[in-house]
Amino acid sequence: MRQCESSDSTIIYDVPIPFALRVDFTMFRYRKSTSWFASILVFGSCASLAWGQPVSPTSPTTPGTLLTSPPDEGLKTVAAGIRWNDLTPDAAPKNLTLEQLLDLAARNNPTILQAQYQITGSLAKAQQAGLYPNPTLAYVAENIGVEGTAGEWQGAELKQRFVTANKLQISRDKYLQRAKVAEHQAVAQQFRVCNDVRLHFAKTLAAQQILALQKELLKTAEDHLVTTREMFNLGQANQVDLHKANASLRREQLALLQAENRIRREFFQLSSLVSVDLPYQPLIGDLAIQDGLIDFDLAYERILRESPEILAAHSKLREDRITVTRENVQWVPDVVVGGGPGYNFETSDATAALNVMIELPIYDRNQGTIRQARSDYSRQQNEIRRVEMQLRMSLAEQYEQYLSAMQHVLTYEEIVLPELKSAYETSLKSYQARREEWPHVLHAYHDFTQRRIELIDHLLQKRTSEILIDGYLLHGGLNAAPSPTPAGHIDATPHPR
Repeated sequence: MRQCESSDSTIIYDVPIPFALRVDFTMFRYRKSTSWFASILVFGSCASLAWGQPVSPTSPTTPGTLLTSPPDEGLKTVAAGIRWNDLTPDAAPKNLTLEQLLDLAARNNPTILQAQYQITGSLAKAQQAGLYPNPTLAYVAENIGVEGTAGEWQGAELKQRFVTANKLQISRDKYLQRAKVAEHQAVAQQFRVCNDVRLHFAKTLAAQQILALQKELLKTAEDHLVTTREMFNLGQANQVDLHKANASLRREQLALLQAENRIRREFFQLSSLVSVDLPYQPLIGDLAIQDGLIDFDLAYERILRESPEILAAHSKLREDRITVTRENVQWVPDVVVGGGPGYNFETSDATAALNVMIELPIYDRNQGTIRQARSDYSRQQNEIRRVEMQLRMSLAEQYEQYLSAMQHVLTYEEIVLPELKSAYETSLKSYQARREEWPHVLHAYHDFTQRRIELIDHLLQKRTSEILIDGYLLHGGLNAAPSPTPAGHIDATPHPR
């Protein structure tokens, strides 16, 4: 804290005074000002603004007469009544971390559970497809009532279908392979959910940081309006300047409201991904995660080698190969054997019956289904290539955005922001030396803060691309997990095979 005294009054600046302001305050006069007290008050507002402290702008209605102007109340009049719910956290706020949110998503996101049930369904199909057909038991009576007797022959018959060509085992292998496809797709769904949680966590972090900077820009606009009013009272500004300053203030107020709305949107989308109705809580994390530069070729090789989508496509190809094998043996006739004991009432003899049946594959040898299975196999071979090229296209898009964001981040951190900070400090010193007007200082600070917001946007884009590239380009954490059987492929019949 620093205390400045004059013969008329004492002004206390409840802010730390930076090195640039450690000068004799009695040396300064607001250019062409007739009120020394008003000049010091405006300069005190500058010190508060430059270091992110609350400002209480004041403006004289006439030279030497002070009028308190409450611009904070103006925010309530902007689009009055059109607001989201209060953004204030709970009475006992809990700062959420990324690890906590990922844990919630793993336990509650419905799409992960859906993907797991698809695995269970495929395993159940494998179990069903390998079960042996049930036998049939029948009671047979022939020529009932002939010559007043109970019939010529009556007895029981047990019939059993004997499956040939190892069809049941091949069918079971087919659905076991389909379960592996479902497993890879479940892993892909987990990546989609986790990637989306990380993405929206980063977006919410960025929204929090942008909101803080928008508050600084609003204070700059408030100070600019106060300064313009002072200059108008001193004859250094006109009504046009006042109107422009007031419009600029309103625009910054709208930008602040937009930043608040953005936080709400991002946080509620994040809570939707974890499938828990969370009240708003601040997040703890860092956008600027320091990683080495991602190499495009290495990233593409890793995706081709490890991507769950690629692995699922290869597993589906193996399933289609088994399907071709299964359909090739479908025409082989099963043997149906039936027989059982009986009684011949005509001759009063105990007898037995036996019959053996096979289907003669004269016309239907499953030709059409075999062609369909082979077509599915060929189509799946091309599907693997399509997925590879689609991933390459997505990687190229994300890598371009990643490189551009990385270039901007490095340049902003090393050159742009240091230069603008130096420009602001130089402008502030020039004002202190009475070589520059105060609005120029405000403009320099506004430009510096605006570029800081741009840096956050570039950091967010860099982090977004890193998450997607590291996460095999998967996103869409609330989209239902795809079926292990693509549209158009041979699927289960009433009795799957």
